[in-house]
Amino acid sequence: MSDDTDQRKGRVLIIEDDALVRAYIERGLLGRGYRVTATAAPQQAIELVALEDPDVVLTDLRLGSESGLDLCARLLELNARLPVVIMTGYGNMETAIAAIRAGAYDFINKPIDLVPLDLVLERALRQRRLLDEVHRLRSRSTDADGRNLGMVGESPPMLRLFDMIHRLHDSDATVLISGESGTGKELVARALHQTSARRARPFVAVNCAALPSQLLESELFGHARGAFTDARRARHGLLAQADGGTILLDEIAEIPIEMQPKLLRALQERRVRPLGSNEEVSINVRVLAATNRDLEAMVEEQTFREDLYYRVNVVQLRVPPLRARGRGILTLAQHFIDKIRARDGKDVRRLSAGAGELIMQYDWPGNVRELENSIERAFALARTGEIMIEDLPDRLRTFKRVEERTDPAARGDGETIEELERHHIEQTLIAAGGNKTQAAEMLGISRRSLYRKLSRYGIATGGSRRPSTPGSEA
Repeated sequence: MSDDTDQRKGRVLIIEDDALVRAYIERGLLGRGYRVTATAAPQQAIELVALEDPDVVLTDLRLGSESGLDLCARLLELNARLPVVIMTGYGNMETAIAAIRAGAYDFINKPIDLVPLDLVLERALRQRRLLDEVHRLRSRSTDADGRNLGMVGESPPMLRLFDMIHRLHDSDATVLISGESGTGKELVARALHQTSARRARPFVAVNCAALPSQLLESELFGHARGAFTDARRARHGLLAQADGGTILLDEIAEIPIEMQPKLLRALQERRVRPLGSNEEVSINVRVLAATNRDLEAMVEEQTFREDLYYRVNVVQLRVPPLRARGRGILTLAQHFIDKIRARDGKDVRRLSAGAGELIMQYDWPGNVRELENSIERAFALARTGEIMIEDLPDRLRTFKRVEERTDPAARGDGETIEELERHHIEQTLIAAGGNKTQAAEMLGISRRSLYRKLSRYGIATGGSRRPSTPGSEA
């Protein structure tokens, strides 16, 4: 086994108290190019994680009198970026799902089939490498730290977003930031600025929806003295004020159609003509744009210029809605708790298990903005060191999940609703090219929920795994 193969495959720590199963998995993974350490003792596993820093941990759900769930929590306290894969018997699916919610990366059923195990471990290794890259990016400077900028989360959609921000750090390309209202598009824009070579120069944000047409033109391009009533002196526009830095055109879809050609020319020529002036001013500015609307549809409807669309959409970053961020919702909620505690001094430190469950179930139509507001309210009402269910807003406590809203027994018209949901899932799978992880993100549900729905509706999942190896039900 070459060092190149070792480096490519990574290091796996196996924790399994059945000697035969442990030896079988160890031999199988060594044969596939992994570096492997194996142990039966949870305490030794903790020491090995601290000493050897494996890339991924594979642990049984039950380890004699020890719980794999407890061990998972202890390992993640040592290294929050460590992917932990749980091995479980077929009869323990609910416990496996609880493990995922407790922080495990994934689970795999016993008896162990080495082929799907290899796939799970490769995905976990990709996740670990991306998490490590994000960590390195955050550690470069406090300004470039996603957490300091309010960008918190380690879910796959957020990691992809962090990765794109990092890849653009030495670019002046115009970026279109799209996403639902409240997802944090301005935070992404600020991160793009703070990680760029322009970070020492101004960052200027303008809300294009907040100003009427003539005032917006004056704000962007500036005006000469006497250009209009009360223009007693000349004023540089925001494009000029951002010279050398970055300007964010927030809600760019709201720029009136008659003003769009002027903006297009300014972006193309890098020159602006202030209102009432005969002279142009050169600008050196990186342009970022943000919108919660579908600009392509607006181009088709001829309410947004096609040439301007292509000018601002050189690179597009999509900010995922909160409901698509998985356990990142809890990470972000904890970030807000820590932030409010530091500001107010009240000793509220965490969510209770029940409150965390509700926060994970809710679909967050207001996204990050709604979550922060909800945590602020719950923090103020909390009577202990934990935020309890009763501290959360009524809309969270009375929220019914999609599964409950579409339950035939609850609605009485289940056939039609089931057909609609099944058709929607099938179409989403087609749009995602059969990629179930991507389809789950598009649907705004977890991958586990998607698999349950695929099973419920009898939608093909690409074949089932067949147990063919030694092992036992956990």
